[in-house]
Amino acid sequence: MRAVTLTAALLAAGVATPGLAGPTEAALLEKLAARLERLEARNVELEKEVKVLKGESAAVAQGLDSPRLSENEPELTVRLKAVEKDALEMKKAARIAESLEGIKVGAALATVGQHAAGLPGQLDGGTSQLNYRADVSVELPLQAVGDIEHKLFAHLRMGQGLGLNAAFSNLQHFANTPNALAFRASGASPDDSVTILGQAWYQAAIPLPFLGFKPYSRETLELTFGKMDIFGFFDQNGGAGDESRQFLNSVFVHNPLLDAGREVGVDANGFQPGFVASYLNYMDKARPWRLSAGVFGAGERGANYQRSLSSPLLMVQAEKQLKLFGGLTGTYRIYGWNRSEGIDFDGSVHRHRGFGISADQRVGDGVRLFARYGRLVHGELPFNQAATLGAEISGLYWSRGADAIGIAGAWLQAGQAYRQSPTTAWLDDQQTQVAYTFLPQGAEKLMEIYYRYRLSPQFELSPDFQYVTQGGGNADAKAVKVFALRANISY
Repeated sequence: MRAVTLTAALLAAGVATPGLAGPTEAALLEKLAARLERLEARNVELEKEVKVLKGESAAVAQGLDSPRLSENEPELTVRLKAVEKDALEMKKAARIAESLEGIKVGAALATVGQHAAGLPGQLDGGTSQLNYRADVSVELPLQAVGDIEHKLFAHLRMGQGLGLNAAFSNLQHFANTPNALAFRASGASPDDSVTILGQAWYQAAIPLPFLGFKPYSRETLELTFGKMDIFGFFDQNGGAGDESRQFLNSVFVHNPLLDAGREVGVDANGFQPGFVASYLNYMDKARPWRLSAGVFGAGERGANYQRSLSSPLLMVQAEKQLKLFGGLTGTYRIYGWNRSEGIDFDGSVHRHRGFGISADQRVGDGVRLFARYGRLVHGELPFNQAATLGAEISGLYWSRGADAIGIAGAWLQAGQAYRQSPTTAWLDDQQTQVAYTFLPQGAEKLMEIYYRYRLSPQFELSPDFQYVTQGGGNADAKAVKVFALRANISY
């Protein structure tokens, strides 16, 4: 129709008049008319295709409006819904990952078997013991308040068996905890394996100067309060501070006066309420230093939230990180304590004051030395001075880089007043035991050595040996040997 109209228009214009047009013009007009007919036919097809596409588009839109899938829906709708579902699942996973960001979880299971030689045969607990302890800790970061970062920390502990500690508690030894891993909640029945909340504290890290520009801050004030392990904040030591991987005897795990001497006054499970304020200065990032002060509930009633503020334990500590021996890292700490109601060796209550030093220093790529010293300057314990010294050597020197060997010695000097106090001890005399009285003199000496063998990144075995002489300052005391095997699984 359009071709006829176009021809008529051309004839009217005098261009396509048959009488005037030559052969060439007639042929051109025929080609033009044929092409117009083809274009018209294609146009009709395109209109049909557009109509079909509009129908499919409407079907797709209708299908997308519904959350359900149908076998009658266009393939495009099904694919779009599948992509949308995958995108939603990815967003959900991203939100979960974001909510878990910064959360730290740790878990460990340790088992120790011990045997002692040289103990009086009739002591409670026997000469061979087995125990286990399990720990789970969670650190949960909270949403920052301006530039202030803060977090919650919780620590759960459970276990059974007191190891050889029960047997040693009947001796007059100063170091009467040869198994610092042994744990039984509140000393309950041996059949009980109760989980307790050992630690639960809150900490805020405030960049200084307050309200300053955080990226430029090189000082931090940390405030911590709650139920805690005091040794997580004071008397730390990189060479001797983890009974699950390093030394087993408590005199090497912490300062002997604070732990074996019970100056910290923890509850039956080894924890106590407290508040710690700590100032960290890292203007020199390679050599930061810190000042800390803490107030803790201590004693039979103070550590278990009955009279926590009536007779507290006060602790202060200064620590500095240094680069010595060609740039190798070492940390040096000095601290002091004051306990208003300390318990003397005779059971009387007096004020106790003391100070201590804790240092660990790398002297080679695989050698770390450590040392501790403590002295009670006011008060009377069975021993008023203590020093420990040792080293941990990495297995990289014998192609076992994850292994380590540790060796240490301890010296615990009997207190002046305690030396004047007659003490009863047991002496094995063939088939019988004889009780006798002695005056403590000199110092108790202790040695421990262990080898940590890594089976996998999470599983380690450690044979351990302890040797105690002049127990309780008794020159006639029989030497005691303690053999142990420790298995530690951690995550």
